[in-house]
Amino acid sequence: MTCSLVHPSSPTGHNRRIELAGIDLWVRARTDKVFAYPSELDIERFKNALSRTLSLWPAIAGRFLLLDGDHYVIEMSDNPIPMTYVENTDLATWPTHLNIVAEVHENLLDPFIDGVQIIKLISDSQDEPLLRLKLTRLVQSGEWILGVSWAHIVGDAAALLHFLNTISRFYQHLEPLDPLPVFERRLWHEDEANQTFLPMMKHLTHAGPLQEMFQRYSSWKDTHEQLNLRFSGEQLEKLHALAGGHTVTIQDSLSAYLILTLNTYCYRDDDQRLIQRANTVVNFRGVSNSIAPVGHVSNAIFMMLSENFDDPLSLQSIAKTIRRSIVRSRDPQLLETWLTTADGLMRKIVHENRMVNWRQFPNEVIINSNFRYDWAALVDFGYTDKCRMYTIWTGPLYFRVFRLNPEFNGHEWLPRDRNGAEVAFRIENDMKERFLSALKKDFEENFANVKQ
Repeated sequence: MTCSLVHPSSPTGHNRRIELAGIDLWVRARTDKVFAYPSELDIERFKNALSRTLSLWPAIAGRFLLLDGDHYVIEMSDNPIPMTYVENTDLATWPTHLNIVAEVHENLLDPFIDGVQIIKLISDSQDEPLLRLKLTRLVQSGEWILGVSWAHIVGDAAALLHFLNTISRFYQHLEPLDPLPVFERRLWHEDEANQTFLPMMKHLTHAGPLQEMFQRYSSWKDTHEQLNLRFSGEQLEKLHALAGGHTVTIQDSLSAYLILTLNTYCYRDDDQRLIQRANTVVNFRGVSNSIAPVGHVSNAIFMMLSENFDDPLSLQSIAKTIRRSIVRSRDPQLLETWLTTADGLMRKIVHENRMVNWRQFPNEVIINSNFRYDWAALVDFGYTDKCRMYTIWTGPLYFRVFRLNPEFNGHEWLPRDRNGAEVAFRIENDMKERFLSALKKDFEENFANVKQ
């Protein structure tokens, strides 16, 4: 194993400080991704691409600081990023049909990630970077694996993808895609919060002590099983048409189908578990430049809770209710007040050393979709339709959605289904077979008996 320190090609941060908003204070979270490539990544070329990207993204080469006990800052200190290189002689080849979202208790990705040390980071250490990278060469197959660990305080998945895409493009001698990154954050004023929003922010208002939350998350392995479901592009088009076509999105129709199937076959006679609402993670970049421009490097996301479904056993009713909630979330005036309220809650959670509560609340699901982002294509380093992306973690009825990876059958690369999706979530142990049986039947019938 060797470890290199990759410096920005030219210092551009100059110790400038960016104060973080409360909604950025995901201080105990990090985002880990793994990418698999069929052949070599040139290390020196990779380092050069990373070096150029760090000059364009000085916040990533910075350090997390706590000032005066109440101000959370990223200082753009032009520090190097650690990059580890390992040769693996044990694994014969990368698994061909690995799920995109790995099971946290059977994590096959962990050996390929050099994780950001969160405890060290939040202890006001000047040494811990905001990003760590690890390259692994599988000696027997010649495949290369890139592990990425990113401190969540820097930004959400969209920000990370923008950063990695820039490295990939520089590696291919291409210019970065617009827009250029914007790092300055808007700070919110607690006196503008709206307490009437609190009932729609249960994951923040019900935050709990760290040990209690860790124990709860760990207990899910005993009560819930993880499902990883694959939908082809053709199947999603069919569901889209059934759900209302142009009046909703592909994602709306997929979410609605999952909810409908759960309600029909698992929760129909259970008032406590029948799904009545959807809580959607929404990216608010581009709604208003004064809030977050398109290229904003931050946690530009919030959770929008829908109204009750008019008919929780109707595909179209569910899909259209979800769509209305997302349209509502694009109102700049509502967004400003919502973010101000959430900002104050997040600051309080950090001050009190608590953790956001990702439990499944009665009659609700969470939708956290990356369907709009083609990770495998945008971080392919020139291996078109041959790069695969993987990540980890989901929770009870917490729908995570990604574009399908390219497939290799052991002998050749198959034509890629660019419009298909994988959905991962946890379901109660006693409901798993009911749900999968209903899904299998719908697949065989091409959704002919789905209630619209």
